[in-house]
Amino acid sequence: MMLKSIRILSFIGLAIIFSNCGGGFQNFITTEKDNLKDGKENFRFVSYNIPNLHYMEDYMRFDSTNPWKLPDEFEIRDALKSIKQVGGNVTRMYVLSIRKQGESEKIIRHVEAPGKFNEEAFRTLDKVMQIANEEKVRVILPLVDNWWWWGGPTEYAAFRGKEAKEFWTDSLLISDFKKTVDFIVNRRNTYTGILYKDDKALLGWETGNELECPFSWNAKIAKYIKSLDKNHLVIEGTHRSQLIEEAIKDTNIDVLSTHHYTQRAVTIENIVKNKAMSKGKKPYFVGEFGFIPTPDVKAVLDTVINKDVSGIMIWSLRVHNSEGGFYYHSADNGGTAYRWPGFETGAYFDEKNLMKLMRESAYKINGKVVPPIPSPEAPTLLEIETPFKISWQGSTGASSYIIERKEIDSDWKILADSVTDAVYPYRPQFSDTSVTIGKNYYYRMKAMNESGVSEYSNVIGPVKVSYKIMIDELANDTKMFKKEGEFEFLTFKQIVNAKEDKNRLAGKKGNYIVYKVQGVVKSAKVDFFLTGELGDVQFFASDNSESFLPLVVKKDIYVPEKNVYKYFTAVSNTSLEISNSARYIKLVLDDGVQIGRIEIIYDDTLK
Repeated sequence: MMLKSIRILSFIGLAIIFSNCGGGFQNFITTEKDNLKDGKENFRFVSYNIPNLHYMEDYMRFDSTNPWKLPDEFEIRDALKSIKQVGGNVTRMYVLSIRKQGESEKIIRHVEAPGKFNEEAFRTLDKVMQIANEEKVRVILPLVDNWWWWGGPTEYAAFRGKEAKEFWTDSLLISDFKKTVDFIVNRRNTYTGILYKDDKALLGWETGNELECPFSWNAKIAKYIKSLDKNHLVIEGTHRSQLIEEAIKDTNIDVLSTHHYTQRAVTIENIVKNKAMSKGKKPYFVGEFGFIPTPDVKAVLDTVINKDVSGIMIWSLRVHNSEGGFYYHSADNGGTAYRWPGFETGAYFDEKNLMKLMRESAYKINGKVVPPIPSPEAPTLLEIETPFKISWQGSTGASSYIIERKEIDSDWKILADSVTDAVYPYRPQFSDTSVTIGKNYYYRMKAMNESGVSEYSNVIGPVKVSYKIMIDELANDTKMFKKEGEFEFLTFKQIVNAKEDKNRLAGKKGNYIVYKVQGVVKSAKVDFFLTGELGDVQFFASDNSESFLPLVVKKDIYVPEKNVYKYFTAVSNTSLEISNSARYIKLVLDDGVQIGRIEIIYDDTLK
C-alpha cells in the first residue's frame, strides 16, 4: 500500500511539473453546432496525416529484415515540429497495431492478444503525447484499422479462431476490442503522469480508420468511449466519402469525417454535400485526401476554406530518420509521402510547391498572415567511420546544409555549401571524395533555409583516412568503365519491393559491368535484390581490363520478415581476397537481379 501511494504521488508530481513547465493546452477541443472550438475560438486546420508518428512501418535499411520499429524522441519531435512549422495545429496518426498470426516475435505490436499490450509500444505513444503538448500540436488517434496493414478485425477475430466479419457483431470480439479501448483511454502517461482521458493534446478518439462496418458497431463503440471519457470528442472513422444520417443523429458521435481519393470534381462535390448535410448540426472535416495534382489540391483546399468545413489533412508526411536522411513510403508511381520543407528530389510529385500551398492554406483557413519559416536549429553529425559515408540527424525545416572540414592545426574550410539530406533513402547522405590517404580530418556543419542559417553542429574527428571508396548508386552509367549487355536503369519501378531504392540496375544473365579505380583495389562490395528465389552477382578482378580472374566472396543474405509489402530478399556480396595489382572489377549478373549499390575500396598511393 505504501509503494502504491508513493507511485501515485510521483505521477501527481510529474503532472504538476509538466503543467508548470509551460507544456500542454488550456482547453479540450469541444463542439458548438457545426464548429470545433478551442475555448471561445473556432478551431480550423489544414494539415497532414503522419501515419508513422508513433509506429514505423518504413524502416527499410538494406540490411534490415524487419520494416517495423518504434520511433525515437528525435523522430517524434521532428514530426510534430514539422506540423507546427507548416502551420498545422493538429495531425492524425495511424491506428494501434495488432499481432498477426504466425508473424515473427521480433515485430513489435501494440496489442499482443485480447487484453495483453506491449508496454514499450505504448511508452512510445506516451512520448508522442508528451511532445504534442510541448510543441502545441493536437493529435487524432484512430483505434483500429479496417485493413490488414497493421492488423484489425482479421487479427482480433483470429485470436479467438473466428472470421473477420464476426468482429462487428460477435459479443466476445467486441468485448476484446473494448479491452483495448479501456486500456488506452484510462492509461496514465509514463512521462507526464496524465491520464489519456485527461490529456488536452488529444483532439479526439476516432473509432477506426476507414472502417467498413455496420453503423451499429460504430454506435456501440462510440457510446462505450463516451462512458469512459467525458472530455474528448468521438470521431466516426468509416470508409465513406459521403456522410450518413445515422452518424449525424447519433448523440455519442461528436465529429464527422470523410476520405477522398477521387478526381477533383467528384471530391469537391462530395465535400460540399457533406457540409450541407452537417451544417448547424456537427463539425465535419476531411480526414484524408491526396494523390492529385497540385492545382487540384488547391481547388479542394479552397473549397474547404470557403465552405466553412472545419479542416482537412492530406496524406501524408514522412519525417527525418535519426540514422540520417528521411523515412520514405512510395508507390510504384513515385508516391506522395511529403518531406518538409520540400526538395528538388520530390519534383515528380511537385513536393516544394505542394508544401508551400499547404502552408499558405493552413494560415488562410484561420485568417492569419503567413509568417516566415523559422530558421533551422543546428543538425547533429553522426559518428563518421570514413569520410566517404557521412550522415547526420537533419534539422526540421532545413532545405540544405553547409559542410565544413579542417585538418589538425588548420582553419575550417567549406567543403560543400548546398548539400541535401533528401536524396538517398536509408543511405549515407554525403561522400567526401577529396580526402588524402594518411591524413586526419574534422567535420562540422550548419543547416539552412530561406530564413537563415543555424548554429554549428557538433564536431566529429579526427577521422583518419586509410583508404578511398568509389561508390556507385546506379542512377546512370557515368562511373562505369565498360558495360556489355541489355541493361535497364530502374527508378520507381518495384520501388516498394526494393526497400525504396530508387536507383537500380537490372540486366540479363551474363551481362556485365566493369569499373576502374585510380589505384589498387583492396575490396569490393555489391548490394543487390533478388526478384525471385535465385540469382547472384559474380566478382572478377584484373590488372589490365582484359584477363579477369574470379573472386571468392562473402555472401550476407537478408530475408525479410513476412510483410504485406513483399520486399525482395537483399544480398550483399563482399570480396575476400584480391591480388595486389588489381585495378579493374567486373560484375556479372544473373536473371532476376537488381543491383542497388556498388562500393570499391582502393588505395591510390599504390601504383
